[in-house]
Amino acid sequence: MRFAGSVRPIVATVAALAATSGIAGAEDFNDYPTSARAEYVFGCLKANGETRQAIEQCSCSIDVIASLVPYDRYVTAETVLSMSQVRGNLGGQFRSSEQAANALNDLRRAQAEAEVRCF
Repeated sequence: MRFAGSVRPIVATVAALAATSGIAGAEDFNDYPTSARAEYVFGCLKANGETRQAIEQCSCSIDVIASLVPYDRYVTAETVLSMSQVRGNLGGQFRSSEQAANALNDLRRAQAEAEVRCF
C-alpha cells in the first residue's frame, strides 16, 4: 500500500508535464494570428471560388503553411511579395536580395505542400 501511495504523486506530475508539453506544441503550431489566417483564407477564396469546399481547402492550406513556416518567416515572404512589385530601386532590392529569395522559396515550398495535401 505504501508503494501505491508514493506512485500517485509521480503519476500526477508526469500527467501534468504531458499536458503542458501538449499545450506548448499547440501554441507553436498556432503562432499565426487569427487576422493573418483570415486574410490568407479570404485571398485564397477569391482565387479559388467562394464555395464551401474552397473554405475547407483554404483553411487546410493555411494550417499546412503554418505548420511548415514560422510566422516571422511568413511575414518576411509576404513583404517580399508585396514590395517586389514596386518599381524602381526599392522594389529591385527586394527582388535581388538573397534573404528575400530564401524566405519566398520557403513560402512557395509550403504552398506547394499545402496544394498537395488540401486541393
